[in-house]
Amino acid sequence: MSRRQRPDYIPNKIPNDDNYVRILDTTLRDGEQAAGAAMTCSEKLAVAHQLAKLGVDCMDVGFPATNSKDDFEAVKMIAKEVGNNVNENGFVPVICALARCVKGDIDAAWEALKEAKSPRVIVFIATSEIHMKYKLNKTPEEVLKLAKESVRYAKSLGFQDIAFGCEDAGRSDKEFLHQIYGEAIKEGATTIIFADTVGYNFPSEVAQYIADMKANIPGVENAIISVHVHNDLGLALANTLAGVQAGARQVELTINGIGERAGNAALEEFVMAVKTRGHDLLGGLHTGIDPKQISKTSKMVEEFTGLKIQKTKPIVGGYVFSHASGIHQDGILKNKSTYQIMSPEDIGLDESSNISIVLGKHSGRHAFKNRLVQLGYDFDEKTFDELFFRFKEIADKKKYLSDDEIKSMVCVPPLAKH
Repeated sequence: MSRRQRPDYIPNKIPNDDNYVRILDTTLRDGEQAAGAAMTCSEKLAVAHQLAKLGVDCMDVGFPATNSKDDFEAVKMIAKEVGNNVNENGFVPVICALARCVKGDIDAAWEALKEAKSPRVIVFIATSEIHMKYKLNKTPEEVLKLAKESVRYAKSLGFQDIAFGCEDAGRSDKEFLHQIYGEAIKEGATTIIFADTVGYNFPSEVAQYIADMKANIPGVENAIISVHVHNDLGLALANTLAGVQAGARQVELTINGIGERAGNAALEEFVMAVKTRGHDLLGGLHTGIDPKQISKTSKMVEEFTGLKIQKTKPIVGGYVFSHASGIHQDGILKNKSTYQIMSPEDIGLDESSNISIVLGKHSGRHAFKNRLVQLGYDFDEKTFDELFFRFKEIADKKKYLSDDEIKSMVCVPPLAKH
């Protein structure tokens, strides 16, 4: 099935398609904040080009006001190159950068982004009681004033696309959230971001927060609700899905789920969840992502950041298309869909890639015979029984047998009768 057409980009609404979910990738900003994940300017530019091929609607590419000159230059370079590279379908991603509610931050964001075809500033401030009291040392009234002034100032510089985010929204008072989001929209915010900054919330809570925002924020019909969550309790994907089911229409994700502490919601997991279950369980939700670019993008980010992907990582882990249990192997050999809900080709692995049958102590007769046939052997039933007995004896002592080991085993004289 071909991908549905991407709706035209209008900052504060998605025209003619209530089921389209915008993907904002923040690998180059929040993802790079993972310990030891810093990339060079040239690496960030290469990733940005690949994210455009992947089809992300927006990319958050840095924090220009940081003390790092390289970060400012990287944002500026990406805005100029990737932010003006219109593809054959007329698509060019929105290029975003982060700013605190500080004029200097917003100035730096404008200077770095202004050459992009579609620039967006993400202005944020903390709104939870613990953050306002201990980090900002400000009252809710002071925070509200800063938020209004900052969005207004961003608009005065020339930003027509302004996202306003509440840091630690998932631990914030709802009435205060509704008030501050409403004032931000009034001042020109086109997207409002619900952030579970510390990965504290459960899916039911996120869904309720989003439903309450839709019902209680003045002017919410004039803005997109976005969900940005972290994975401290292992709930990032579930929380993101809960958010879109409740009405959010932008999600903020990273490649391989990298990010602060336990990371962010993983782009590849969300995209494939929507692709696999979007029609029957998610009311027809869909994205503009090209899944065939997932594997290439994942490997690039892994290489540039040095953050190795766990073998069992969903979608892109090395074991995702591997099967070791005899029961599973038998099913896969009869029909791949018995134990595989997606294929390697779906995420852009080489067409010659096969679902891997790992021969070890858990493997059964069907998988072993299939491998022998693949290696060019054809034995009568008695000889096969002897070889299978030998295979199980060896497999009990090893994690798995390679093709060369199987070939060597076949050359051994047949077992004596027992």
